[in-house]
Amino acid sequence: MKLKQIIYFGVISALVIALILMTFIFIPSDNADTQGSVKKIYFADHISDSHQKVIDRFNELYKGQIEVAGINLPFTKFSTNERKELLARFLRSRSDRIDVFSVDQIWVPRFAKWSLTLDQFFNKQETNSILAYAMQSCRYNDSLYAIPSYIDISLMYYRDDLLKKFNDYEILKTQIERSISWEDFIDLNKRYKQNNNPFFFFQADDFEGLMCIFVEMMSSQGKELIINGELQLDSPEAYKALRLLVDFVQKYKISPPEVTSLKENQTYINFIEEDALFLRGWPSFIRDLSKNEQYREKLSNVIKVPNPHFKNGKRVSVYGGWNLMISKYTSNTYESLKFIEFLMSTEAQAIMYEGSGYLPVSKIFYTEDSYLKKYPDLEFYKNLLDNGVHRPFTENYTSISDILSFYLNSAIKGEISVEMALSEAAKKINSESILIK
Repeated sequence: MKLKQIIYFGVISALVIALILMTFIFIPSDNADTQGSVKKIYFADHISDSHQKVIDRFNELYKGQIEVAGINLPFTKFSTNERKELLARFLRSRSDRIDVFSVDQIWVPRFAKWSLTLDQFFNKQETNSILAYAMQSCRYNDSLYAIPSYIDISLMYYRDDLLKKFNDYEILKTQIERSISWEDFIDLNKRYKQNNNPFFFFQADDFEGLMCIFVEMMSSQGKELIINGELQLDSPEAYKALRLLVDFVQKYKISPPEVTSLKENQTYINFIEEDALFLRGWPSFIRDLSKNEQYREKLSNVIKVPNPHFKNGKRVSVYGGWNLMISKYTSNTYESLKFIEFLMSTEAQAIMYEGSGYLPVSKIFYTEDSYLKKYPDLEFYKNLLDNGVHRPFTENYTSISDILSFYLNSAIKGEISVEMALSEAAKKINSESILIK
């Protein structure tokens, strides 16, 4: 894309975000506090049905004292990048209109400067009750800035009814459910050529989801994206990871070209509607789509499995999830803390998991027999979580992600070579350039 086009789209995006900001936040809410003594706090997040149930339950428990009003930033309307910029622009204004807000776990270092430190409010017993890999993303510069809302972990899904068309179905099923190698995955696709349906959907749009699979593929080879502050893009592991993503689309035709413009929800729908065999996704996928009655029959044949891995590499899944932070400009610190404490409760986490598939962050769900008996799928997710990897925790990660995802996407589209994509991305990141999208 030419520089003039990039700047043009950047300006348009900024104007759209500004308009959204005014619409969602600055226009007075119809739910303005009219009860005088009731403290009203504003919570910015993707307000799913489960989020709303939790909010309603909290408001019921604290009726006459505290009322939570949700500011809905739905995934269907805002990408993770758009949510990030929307929140950042608002917090720079130092307004107290937002009290509690949810961030992608990797944003904590960036948003720390606008958030309260929480060490004085949560003791070790409370933080130790939370999964360690969820808490890892909540600290920055040795201070606690966030509390996990829920954790996510990447995985793969397949259509069992379609896999049964292979003569060696039972062997394949066992192989896939243990984690198939990418090399065997490619060979399986060659045998699937007789079918005109897509083989594999993954998220290859220019956004954070593409970063997740790239980091994951590097980690499968035992390489981190950043080591001791140094980018590892000029490495065999980075080349091999991007080469495979490009080959999925350009060489092997494993994935249709349309994946380069798809984010999670879009790939989910295409996976079902186009009868694809495999999908890379997240735990909430089936619950999200099962709300649509026309998808339910096909979803009944969908099975979750670990991600593929490179031969001689390790099986890994990248962590996702969202954390809760309190604006440093809030005038309702106590009330905000009470709301976060409730979100950490087993009652709230059970509502979120049962209703929307958001994985709990409390250890008790994964260790006590009563919970494992009630929620047997958590044993599967615990195995994935134990083999999870984080994206880099660094203050400039969001700018690294913006630049690198742009070049990864360009390479997968076939617009530039793998070598050029990694080289140009490294140059821009190391020069601290800003890529306007």
